Amino acid sequence: MNPAMTHLNELIEITRDGQRFYQHAMDEVKDPELCKLFRDMAQAKIQIIQALSVKVAANNEQPSQDGTLSGRMRQLYADTKAHLGNENATYVAQLEEMEDRILHAFEDALKDAEPDVRALLAIELPKIRACHDRMRSLKQSLA
Repeated sequence: MNPAMTHLNELIEITRDGQRFYQHAMDEVKDPELCKLFRDMAQAKIQIIQALSVKVAANNEQPSQDGTLSGRMRQLYADTKAHLGNENATYVAQLEEMEDRILHAFEDALKDAEPDVRALLAIELPKIRACHDRMRSLKQSLA
């Protein structure tokens, strides 16, 4: 596989971790406002995954359909911690950390990307930052 497409597939996997985590958290929390936020955030991740997947497929490669072990472990950790304390604050904190991971992965990828991939990442990065900032603000408001 082309190294640039391998890197995009890694970004797809990390973003899919976030999307799945938001969907899972939406089922776990009881606050309707948080459920709506988590649904919106999961949808934002789906749109980013689709944009990256189109680029991978356009290069005659197979877009990743998986997430990462790290993403699954973070979700398991959040579930365990939520059952021991404030579930809303726990999920928000863990999702904000997931947003940090996604943001840093995209920023790092942008530094080393080929021009056509860099252009795609430059389009998606503001969406990633907006999601990150939204969760960071929510986490700070719950602290």
